[in-house]
Amino acid sequence: MRCPFCATQDTRVLDSRLANEGDQVRRRRECTACKERFTTYEVAELALPRIVKRDGMRQPFEEIKLRAGMHKALEKRPVDSDDIEAAINRIKKDLMGKGEREISTQELGEKVMKELSILDHVAFVRFASVYRSFQDVSEFTDIIENLQKK
Repeated sequence: MRCPFCATQDTRVLDSRLANEGDQVRRRRECTACKERFTTYEVAELALPRIVKRDGMRQPFEEIKLRAGMHKALEKRPVDSDDIEAAINRIKKDLMGKGEREISTQELGEKVMKELSILDHVAFVRFASVYRSFQDVSEFTDIIENLQKK
């Protein structure tokens, strides 16, 4: 690892720890030449799958769209921001863990609904009503009855 202060190639690791729920390794380093200390983070480089839309078009996964959809469903609901971020990270981790190159919007939507059902039932119904394109009130009552059974 090159020293960010003097650009020397030779640095040594003083300490290594897991960070970010075990998804990263935090390393405290020291330059052997200038003795400056700095921190580096090591993460596995995993690619998120491409999204296959209903019309067959493919586009890259965009975390911004995922976050916006969840925030819209959770608007004015008493859910902590950290819980929302944790849910988004679980979805991304699940997508990366499967190792698939493509995923359908239906499968992604189901993952989002699963996370929203854990976070907030009202947000889950909001998202499901748009995602599943509810046509009448009976579809709302069906989904609410399923939530009550759980």
